[in-house]
Amino acid sequence: MRTNELPPVLTADSITRIGGEAAGAVVVNGSHGGIYAAYLAAKLGVAAAVFNDAGVGRDAAGIAGLAYLAEQGVPAAAVGHDTARIGDGADMIARGVITHANKPALTLGCRPGVACRDAAAALQRAAPAAREPPPAREGAFLLISEAPVLWALDSASLVATAHTGTIVATGSHGGLLGGRPDTALKVDALAALFNDAGIGIDEAGVTRLPALDARGIGAGTVAAVSARIGDARSTYEDGILTRVNSRAAACGIAAGMSAREFVAIIRRAAAERWRKS
Repeated sequence: MRTNELPPVLTADSITRIGGEAAGAVVVNGSHGGIYAAYLAAKLGVAAAVFNDAGVGRDAAGIAGLAYLAEQGVPAAAVGHDTARIGDGADMIARGVITHANKPALTLGCRPGVACRDAAAALQRAAPAAREPPPAREGAFLLISEAPVLWALDSASLVATAHTGTIVATGSHGGLLGGRPDTALKVDALAALFNDAGIGIDEAGVTRLPALDARGIGAGTVAAVSARIGDARSTYEDGILTRVNSRAAACGIAAGMSAREFVAIIRRAAAERWRKS
């Protein structure tokens, strides 16, 4: 790209759903603005990024990635979860309004109250920079090793074939990507937990739940104010359920319970089925 050319503005439903084309671009993506998502953006070499604030939530985790990127000189901002659907890049650039911006973004005129489309245009003035890739971050943790095992995965993008039939507590939001049911979960887990991202406009933060019901997977979301989004161990250790799908409810799980209770009930139900089989 020649220095007199502005970087392109790209949209993506998740920072995990974009590749090498993100390098040097302004990426408006439907991911939360937490540290793990920001790490992935930095790893891609974006010129600037716009995320969803995911309700901000516990310890301001939904926008913690903005400060992380500021340390690397990357302009970054977040749109309000009540202005555009999380997990939907096209909706963010169409309806999103900026609620938070880091210092490099503010310097470029990207500030709270600005429409996402205008903010993205302002971020195109970001100076190109050759940056070292960020240090690798561990994102997968085995919390319970006895079957059915429990995995804590900071991003649902880390779900793999090896997690089939396990319980996965993710740090991801509970929204479908671009509204597509096939994005609810990569494999047929025994059960899954997500962050509700403040639930947000069109209840976008909980749309994975009915899609997983259709696949026979018990699932729930924890309140963004109870657990740090992007931090799967916080989902399990701190999370309080706000929504559960029918499959989970049939096991006796309900909103207001803790994520720990969700896991314990799912594990007991699985053990009982195995005992009877």
